[in-house]
Amino acid sequence: MVPFDFAYYRPQSIAEATALFAALERDGKRPLYYGGGTEIITLSRFGLVSTAAVIDVKHIPECRMLEMSGDSLVLGAALSLTELEEANPFPLLTKAAKEIADRTARNQITLGGNICGQIFYRETVLPLLVAEADVVIAGPDGVRQHRFHELFHRQLQLGRGEFVVQLKVDRTAAALPHFHRKRRKQGEVGYPLVTIAALKNGETIRAAFSGVCPFPFRSAEVEAHLNDRNRPAAERIQAAISAFPRPILHDIEGSADYRLFVAAQLLEDALRQLEETM
Repeated sequence: MVPFDFAYYRPQSIAEATALFAALERDGKRPLYYGGGTEIITLSRFGLVSTAAVIDVKHIPECRMLEMSGDSLVLGAALSLTELEEANPFPLLTKAAKEIADRTARNQITLGGNICGQIFYRETVLPLLVAEADVVIAGPDGVRQHRFHELFHRQLQLGRGEFVVQLKVDRTAAALPHFHRKRRKQGEVGYPLVTIAALKNGETIRAAFSGVCPFPFRSAEVEAHLNDRNRPAAERIQAAISAFPRPILHDIEGSADYRLFVAAQLLEDALRQLEETM
């Protein structure tokens, strides 16, 4: 149960949602946009989230789209992870989505909710970073579209009153050779130590990481080392690891040194698999 009372709103359009947010904000209701609601429920129990109003975006048609439009795969932010898994329009995203939580939770967790969540793993971010996807955002100033990686700096940079409507992935990028691997402390149980998602575009490997740092990331410096084929793979991997942003997570799931060790192992697997396709 959520330990506070709130009003529930279900707009049918982007314009209605943003107007509702503005009106509720003026009334001091501290509104929140709502997709699957799993994180709101979890964090509210710890006193980390509180609101007097939620705005459910799942009934806005643009937020539910799943289609090819021209050269782009359009993914509505209100699609559940289970829906993405079953449709499988972008295999790397499917692999990331199906590794999150369990089936029951994935039935509720939405793509937009995972991307914008406060729990820092946000693993669906990784395929979007390496595919160089676009993100469509709605807010008080209308609807805008940007490259996802330009707005994602440790977290997606949204203004007050903005929400994610869609993600757009180039159909060519969605079909590129890819690698995804998630390593946990114990088998299939618990939070990940390290997750890697990578794509091979021509002769270039793009890679993004979650679990190593308290934020997902893709780094040009890391990729420069990984793609320097004038050096042996082991040297490239160690140089890439040294270029990871800081801090490195050090917690009950695993020490910083162990996370970097696991990341190096997974990078070795990624290079082996993707370079074999060149």
